[in-house]
Amino acid sequence: MTGSILRIERAFDAPREAVFDAWTSPEVLRRWWAAGTGWSTPVADVDLRVGGRYRLSMRDPAAAGAYTVVGEYVEVVRPERLVYTWTWEGEPAEQAGSEGTLVSVDFLETGGRTTVVITHTGFAGPGVAAQHEHGWNACLENLGATLAPVREAG
Repeated sequence: MTGSILRIERAFDAPREAVFDAWTSPEVLRRWWAAGTGWSTPVADVDLRVGGRYRLSMRDPAAAGAYTVVGEYVEVVRPERLVYTWTWEGEPAEQAGSEGTLVSVDFLETGGRTTVVITHTGFAGPGVAAQHEHGWNACLENLGATLAPVREAG
């Protein structure tokens, strides 16, 4: 992570199409889009096209309300790449400085494994990027658990 740019790589034992679908299918997103153990995903709305919008909510069972991120797809290249804007709905105080940021997700397949490269840019500063790094890593842990049965079935 450098300045206002966050870059995370994570490899999964699943084909690229399955990993891409996990990022774009509302049904699958509801199973992994959460930043903590025991959290839920009550909303996963996806209009997967350039100019289409998305809305994803994650709920912490120990807190009131949900954290909801919204944005617009800027680039959709199935199953290789997604680029979308990112703004927290209601901009929670702990997320201030992330509104209007940009997320690029590249899906790189090698030998049946897929490496996801997330580049999240435009943060107001490194502190905001660090907060998002924690959330992204927690979500990716959940994604790995969600994708494990895909590999076992294949």
